[in-house]
Amino acid sequence: MTEETKKNNSTILWIILAMLLAALGVLGYLYWNQHTELNELVEQMTIEKEELQEEYEDLAIQFDGYRNMDIRNDSLQDLLSREQQRVQDLLEELRQTKASNARRIAELKKELATVRAVMKDYVRQIDSLNATNKRLTAENIQVRQENQQVKEQNSQLSTLNSQLSETVTRAAMLEMTSCSVTTLNKRDKKTRIKGQIRKLQFDFVIAKNITCAPGMKNLYARITEPDGDLLGEDNNLLFPFENQEINYTLVQQIEYSGENYNGTCYWPIDDIEAGFYTIDFFCDGNLIGSFPFQLKK
Repeated sequence: MTEETKKNNSTILWIILAMLLAALGVLGYLYWNQHTELNELVEQMTIEKEELQEEYEDLAIQFDGYRNMDIRNDSLQDLLSREQQRVQDLLEELRQTKASNARRIAELKKELATVRAVMKDYVRQIDSLNATNKRLTAENIQVRQENQQVKEQNSQLSTLNSQLSETVTRAAMLEMTSCSVTTLNKRDKKTRIKGQIRKLQFDFVIAKNITCAPGMKNLYARITEPDGDLLGEDNNLLFPFENQEINYTLVQQIEYSGENYNGTCYWPIDDIEAGFYTIDFFCDGNLIGSFPFQLKK
């Protein structure tokens, strides 16, 4: 081997060593850069998880507030309880989820948005119930004030007789335990498409009451729109309620025997806005049921 060949081999060896060192340097930099980015990503996901957890905890507190309200609607109370439990379960899952599990955290974030949307609907229903109570209370204030003066003039015996009579009357009052709403098209088929709705079908149940006098009875219904107006309001359509005459939307005659009564009534419509409605049922001069329902867009 000549001297020149040895020099060439030595040069090639140094070139190879230099390339290996350069490659190791590049790999080291890539590893350090990737490790730094990974740490930053984990730190960011940890912050997002903590923020999401705070939002869940705030939502749980809001549900506690509504659960403590006096909501006289068992079905709505049950819905609130189920959603509240759902929030607690999701919050517990979030606490146990690692910050690096970006996919599950993103899914829990979507779940939070869904629960918030459901809660907004429940808040609207609660507001609708409160509005109904306020409206009926306002309509009856004047009558109650006029009756108060008469009550104060009654003797102790008259007061006792009034209390006994009121007890008997309350025992004989009908009570509507449930009412479901179905939207129908012009062929009387079920539809959820707002533009095709031409009729509202109300299926209701009146509870058994053997103390109530049986026979033919007029069942009056008042349907109020989201803005509080009465559907089908007509000054000629009146019925007695608490010593006054108030408007009604529809009336249906039923034959009550004292047993459970299942009935259906309808209300035709041409166009109707989306939102929360309320239907109040009256019979024998008493409010026997009040039910909110929603028509979606």
